[in-house]
Amino acid sequence: MLAILSALLLTSATLANAACSATISSLADVAAAVKCTSITLNGFTVPGGQGLTLNLAAGTTVTMNGDIAFGNLSWAGPLFSVSGTSITFNGNGHSFNGGGPFYWDGLGIGNGIQKPDPMMTIRMSGTFENVKVVNSPGRVFAVSNPAPIIMTNLVVDNSQGDSPNAHSGTKAAGANTDGFDVASNDVTIQNSQVHNQDDCLAINRGTNIVFKGNSCTGGHGISVGSIDSSTTVSGVVISGNTITNNDQALRIKTKAAASGSTVSNITFSGNTATGIRRFGVIIDQSYPATIGTPGTGVILSGVNFGSPATSITVNSGAERVAVNCGKGSCTGSWNWSNLKVSGGVAGAITNFAGISGFTQ
Repeated sequence: MLAILSALLLTSATLANAACSATISSLADVAAAVKCTSITLNGFTVPGGQGLTLNLAAGTTVTMNGDIAFGNLSWAGPLFSVSGTSITFNGNGHSFNGGGPFYWDGLGIGNGIQKPDPMMTIRMSGTFENVKVVNSPGRVFAVSNPAPIIMTNLVVDNSQGDSPNAHSGTKAAGANTDGFDVASNDVTIQNSQVHNQDDCLAINRGTNIVFKGNSCTGGHGISVGSIDSSTTVSGVVISGNTITNNDQALRIKTKAAASGSTVSNITFSGNTATGIRRFGVIIDQSYPATIGTPGTGVILSGVNFGSPATSITVNSGAERVAVNCGKGSCTGSWNWSNLKVSGGVAGAITNFAGISGFTQ
């Protein structure tokens, strides 16, 4: 009887604690606050060399009530991490400022000064919305959710990284500032804005991924890949996005040395791209080279352009479409009747004759 009574008391205390409300105004508040399921995140500065980590109870709601900044210190990161299931995270338009200018040297995340990377690690399911991220040192969002997630009404503003600084010479100071790196299943990213110097979206693995109604400015476009060995990507929808002044509009890139991987059922529809500097559409199995010797270890199938049509305008000298497949590794029939590309010059289509409804 005493054991049963003790268990009931413990359960009641746990439930009461989970139902509490808490406020985070410094790192010192985090440990107690994450035991509650209603959290207000006030604005403050996280000391350099430390991250804000929220390991949340299931069903927690987090509401931002101020801007979060991070002290400048060269370290590995990440600067912010959130995990949990069935979470509602509402930024209310407030920002996370990564202090990018302190780190930016034009060399990206693998060279030069060590940069906290990624800036924002998202390991939650539920809804992550109304958040602004400014000046990430390297990549912005790394998404590896445990269950379905919707990421909506987000802003990534690394526009300051477009210009050179004292450390970058003549190059843009920001580099490797991917907007969204996805390595998970059941991800929807929608109605968001990215201004950066690398991929707007990079899908490294996963299934059932939707990227719709977003804008991508200044970077390397929307990408599936780069795809490494023993990787599956399937069921991707890229729809209704606006791509402006990027190197590429739409890209699939697989590593030349990769093996045992598949990429299938990729659908593009209703996207609009202008000011494209290098390639309108590029499918390249020679990464990290560009239109080099392609590998054959990634089987690519079901790449289609659906209705409404995708319209791309490339700059003078840019290639409208380039397809560089390994022998036998691009398979099936691909319907590209809803792709319209103008400007520039025709690129080569190598080792694949399965594209229908499109000529350049």
